Formats: sequence, C-alpha cells, structure tokens
Amino acid sequence: MREQLEALKTQALEQLAAADSVDELEKVRVQTLGKKGELTKILRGLGKVSPEERPKIGVLANQIKEAFNQALAEQQALLKKSAMTARLNDEQIDITLPGRTPDVGSIHPVTRALEEMTTIFTHMGFPPATGPEVEDDWYNFGALNIPDDHPAREMHDTFYLPPAHDGGKRLLRTHTSSVQVHFMENRQPPIRMIAPGKVFRCDSDITHTPMFHQVEGILVDEGVDFGQLKGLIETFLVRFFARELPVRFRPSFFPFTEPSAEADMGCIFCDAKGCRICKNTGWIEILGCGMIHPNVLENVQIDTEKYAGFAFGMGVERLAMLKYGINDLRTFFENDIRFLRRHASVGGE
Repeated sequence: MREQLEALKTQALEQLAAADSVDELEKVRVQTLGKKGELTKILRGLGKVSPEERPKIGVLANQIKEAFNQALAEQQALLKKSAMTARLNDEQIDITLPGRTPDVGSIHPVTRALEEMTTIFTHMGFPPATGPEVEDDWYNFGALNIPDDHPAREMHDTFYLPPAHDGGKRLLRTHTSSVQVHFMENRQPPIRMIAPGKVFRCDSDITHTPMFHQVEGILVDEGVDFGQLKGLIETFLVRFFARELPVRFRPSFFPFTEPSAEADMGCIFCDAKGCRICKNTGWIEILGCGMIHPNVLENVQIDTEKYAGFAFGMGVERLAMLKYGINDLRTFFENDIRFLRRHASVGGE
C-alpha cells in the first residue's frame, strides 16, 4: 500500500504541474481526493494492513494530502497570474492615442444668424417683439394697406386655415409685419422694435422654402427720415458681415411703405467686381425697406401729421447663405447631419 500511495503522489503532482487551466486543476483534485478518488480507493484496503503499519499509512496519506493541496494552491495562483498577465496584454491601452471625443450639439446656422441679427439691432436700440404665427386677415394684410385684390392674398402665396368662429379668415402669417401692427396699436411714439420669427408661404426652390425666418423692424417718432433708415441698414450690414460694404437703394413698391426701396450691398464674393453669384453686377439684393405708409399709421391710431416712421424687413436664411457660403436654402431644413457638422462652428470661432 505504501508503494501505491507514493505512486499516487507522484502521478497527482505531475498532473497538477501539467494542468493549464483552473478547470483541469479541479478535475485532478476530484480524481485524487474526491469521495470516489484514487486516494479513497487505496485507503479502503487499510483493513488488510497490519496494526503496526496502519498508523504509518495514515500519516503517509495525510502527508500526501498536504503535499497535494499545497501544490494545488501554488498551481492555481500561477494559472491566475498567467491569465491576468494575458488579459492585461490583450486589453492594454495605448495612452498616447487621442481620446474619443463624444459628439456634442451645436447651434444651427439659421439660429446663429437670427441670434446675431437680433443682438445687433438690440444694441442699436431696437428690442425684439413676438406675435402669433396664426393670424387673421386684418393684421396680416388689411392693417398693412394691402388691398383685397393684391396677389399676396391668393392661395398660391398664402397658407389659409379653416375660418374662425366668427367667419373671419385665418392664415399662417406671411411676414412678421403683423407683429409690428400688434406692437403699435397699443403704444404711442416714440416706437422702436424688431420682429424676428417664422413666416410661411407656398413656395419651394433653391432660394425659397414654405417656412423661413424674417427680421423686420420699425422706428416711429417725430422727424424720422429716409437718411436715418439708410444709416441704420449700412451699420447693420457692416456689423453682421464684419467688413465695410457698399450699399445702394433702388426704388421699389410695397403697399405698407411709401416711398419704398430695395437695398443692395456689394457682392462679398467678388468685392463688387462681378461674379456668377451676383450675375456680374457686383450687387446682391438684401432687403426691402421704406417710410411707413400713412395709412398703416392711421390704422393703429398714430397721428401722421406729427409722426413718421420707417420699416425694413430681411430674410434670415438669405443673409445666412451669404455669410456662411451656402448655395441652397433647402439644406437648412433637410436635417442632413453632414451639413450640420460642416457648419457646426461656422461663425462661432
């Protein structure tokens, strides 16, 4: 029996040393020391051993168990260390690589332009005002001296809604001029304000969308003249485009201003020398403006014998296209992530 125990010890220790995983170690332990293991099988024959030898065999069996358990613990520690080393090698991080920067949001180019325009006019003494986007016929057309037969009232230009409870026409405002009427009817001069916001028209191409943004403004007071309007527009353009630009005014017609004008600025792409964008004229149309028509002031109970005023209006997307070099208005509203990423920092640096 002594020879069997010594042979078992040698075999078990060799198996432990050859094991290359924790699972294999457990398998050797069960085969050697388990209830049905080799050591148990050998010790079942202890009854055939002489009484003098039995204590010696018991001591030897305990020594084998201790040697086995010690070798088992050492091999387990060695395998765990090897596994950890391999894992560290597999999962090591090159700290010299740049970190992963998470995607962050940014201000949309239209919002950026609208905020900048509002800030410029506010600094010049024109606070922003808001009004309803769903209007009635009076505020959108009638109060602004737009006659009943004017083309702007037709269905192909205006989004009409179901009539109000009193039968009155309802529509999505076609300009923020309606905000000016709301603002003036409850005040007396001096009046200064701008009306930034969304407007809606039935139109869609590379320079028009069904929904877009405007900034319109007015000044009403004693002694207001066209020269003041011209100075205001020139100052705004210089601040918005951050450069000196030639400005010219061409006679035009709007029902709510008299006289009326279209304002052009020198092309920023060719320095007013002539290019494809300005159609070789050197000029780009920017906005419409003029002296407020007396009928508009009378509609909000302002004395036209004492007061005069001017008004102006411009498209936010149009100015954003010029400032940021965007050639299709529709891309502002397509939510193409590539476009938004490309213009994420434009104007903000």
